[in-house]
Amino acid sequence: MSLFWRIFLINAAVLTAATVLVLLGPVTVSTPFVLTEALILSGGLAVMLVANALLLRVGLAPLQRLTRAMTTIDLLRPGPRPAVTGHAGIAALISTFNAMLDRLEADRAASNARALSAQENERRRIAQELHDEIGQTLTAVLLQISRVADNAPPDLRAELHQVQETTRDSLDEIRRIARRLRPGVLEELGLIAALRSLFAEISHHSGLQVRRDFAPDLPALTEEVELVLYRVAQEGLTNVARHAAASRVDITLIPHRDGVRLRIRDNGRGIDGQPEGAGIRGMRERALLIGAHLTIDPGPDGGTEVTLDVPDPAGLA
Repeated sequence: MSLFWRIFLINAAVLTAATVLVLLGPVTVSTPFVLTEALILSGGLAVMLVANALLLRVGLAPLQRLTRAMTTIDLLRPGPRPAVTGHAGIAALISTFNAMLDRLEADRAASNARALSAQENERRRIAQELHDEIGQTLTAVLLQISRVADNAPPDLRAELHQVQETTRDSLDEIRRIARRLRPGVLEELGLIAALRSLFAEISHHSGLQVRRDFAPDLPALTEEVELVLYRVAQEGLTNVARHAAASRVDITLIPHRDGVRLRIRDNGRGIDGQPEGAGIRGMRERALLIGAHLTIDPGPDGGTEVTLDVPDPAGLA
């Protein structure tokens, strides 16, 4: 039965019952009506309106819940589906909405996976070109400058050495960028070594005091899970260094329930209700790829706390 007919029949039932009561009851309508009859009929009408409002509220409550779900749904933050309640058309509408959410989340996950895979491949290509092309070119320039400086007059030798140091700094910066684009340590030595290298680099360039706590009994992780954990840690530390105005950041990677938990907690100024930027959205998209849950909340002692819970990595391995 459609929603229209449900509402129509409810209203018809209420009005019919009221009419029968007027017709069969001891009260009659006089011409002209007397005050007593008017009061009784007004009371009956009020009762009908209240009953009608209550019945409609109960009948349309599932639609109101569905409307709230539509206005608050976020594909980057999957939550529980609206309960399929009500009758006929309402239940079918909620079921269709839930099925649509399932399709949208699946399509978005597949699209994100392709986009992030293409992004990682592009990062790998750029890092390789920086290392092989520009890195080798600057290395050759350093050697040439060194030879020229050895044979240059004393008044030019100091300037050439300065150019040499500037070129060496540029070469180190290019290598650092290449390492951030393509974490070769992650592929060669694993997640823990890659995270330690990342923390040392962030601490050296930003002055942050990085305190880490890695559990020795972490379960086996797939390459995809390790890459997501590394990228989330990288983005979290970058945000702390750039925006948090923090002096210390604590990193923990420990087993949690049936999975692992990565937590980044700083003592900075906090998020202060600021809208999420592209970096945080990227972290959420990466978390969805492995079925992980990402939360960003104020820290217990100020600052910001980023938590990534990865479920059952042994099952993913």
